[in-house]
Parts: sequence; C-alpha cells; structure tokens
Amino acid sequence: MTRAGLALLAFAWASSAAAAAPAQVPFVGCPSDGQLGPQPAPRRGAVPRVPSAAAAQLAYYASAGLGVFAPRGWHCFGLYGSNGAILIVTPESHGARDLLDSPSPLRGPAVQITYSEGATSGRLEVASVIARAFPAHMSFARSVSEDVGQALPAGPYRTDRMVRLRPNVVGYTTPAGREGLGTDSRLAPNDRPVDGLVILDPEGDMNLIKLDVRLPAAQAGLATPILNAAFPPRRARR
Repeated sequence: MTRAGLALLAFAWASSAAAAAPAQVPFVGCPSDGQLGPQPAPRRGAVPRVPSAAAAQLAYYASAGLGVFAPRGWHCFGLYGSNGAILIVTPESHGARDLLDSPSPLRGPAVQITYSEGATSGRLEVASVIARAFPAHMSFARSVSEDVGQALPAGPYRTDRMVRLRPNVVGYTTPAGREGLGTDSRLAPNDRPVDGLVILDPEGDMNLIKLDVRLPAAQAGLATPILNAAFPPRRARR
C-alpha cells in the first residue's frame, strides 16, 4: 500500500485515538478580507484538542469564521464573500494583495479550509464537489448546473484515492504532480501529495466544508491529526 493509502487508512480509524490522548495547542488569530472589507484577527477563541504526540508541533489558526490546525510558526489569512469563506495557512506570509487582488496558486506547503454555502453563489463549488464525491446528491448538483448553465465534472478524478468515511464525509489523497480534489483549491500540483476531507451538510442548505493539507515530507505525519480534528462528531440518534 502507498504512503497516501496508509494516510487515508490512518485518518479513517484515528478518531478514537485523538479522543484518548488530548492536549492543548496555541491559538493564532488570522486577519481576513473580502466583501465587507478587512476584518481583524480574533484575539482568542476555543481551541480543539489533539493527541499529545502532535500538540507540540501544531497551532490552531482561526479567522472570524473558520479554524484549522497547521504546523506552528506558519502564517494565516482569510478570504470571505457571498459564496462562503477560505482560511489559508502557509510557511510564508500572504495578504489580501496576492490572495484576493491578484490570486496566484500556492506551490509550496499549505493548509486550506474552505466553507462553501449551498444556498448562495457557493452552490457551484458545492455542486462540483458533489459530482466528484457524493453521487447520492446529484439531483442538487444537476439543478445548480442547469441554473447557472455550467457543466458538471464527470465523476471522481482518475488518480485520486478516496475513502467514504460516512455517507456525507469523504477523505481523499491527490497524488504528487496530479490534478485532483486537493488541487481544486489554491494549491497547485507539486512534488508532494495533498490529503483532504470534504463534509457535506444535506440536512441544511447543502453547505460544504473542504480541507486540503500539503505538508513538507518531514511533517507529513501531522496530516492525520489535522484532518481528524475537522472530522464531525456523530449526531445522537433520536
């Protein structure tokens, strides 16, 4: 089995381990910019817990609306608009000028979490991911496609490795040098794979959370706790 396959397998089964050995990590506020102008970085916020083995290497980066774990010492910036919001964390610093005014792809290590609203202009992104990963909800995707007059992708990317963790949660790896779900983001293909997670909320407005993680080889093991921290808890049965 490849390293990417092992990462997905570990991700699929590591939830209980994450709960068994929690530890606290630092909170880092992230400024953001978008439809209503610049927004300041929050000064404090709740920080989820992660296994103690990873805690010493991670920080929790949060804008006004999104939060994600990434390696300590990185930089973060958020974007938002009528379609949803994005939080980007990278080793180098970015701001509104290079992420919003003249967007360019990220070619190095990065963690990106994206929130797409299914009831607003974010619905096209939601429909595209549904066509790649959630065939049970193609009726919604087709209605969006007809409404905006844009064709949908024809199923999953050929080289992506995908694991259905729950009916509406899919983990994936986009291999190095390939286009895939992991590069349907600000991350351009390079010599490292992108591990990711998509979470669809069909009981709400078809909102979507997508998390893409590309780490340096020396920190590759941190992908699993980063992804597991975003994994939604099971809803109690009524």
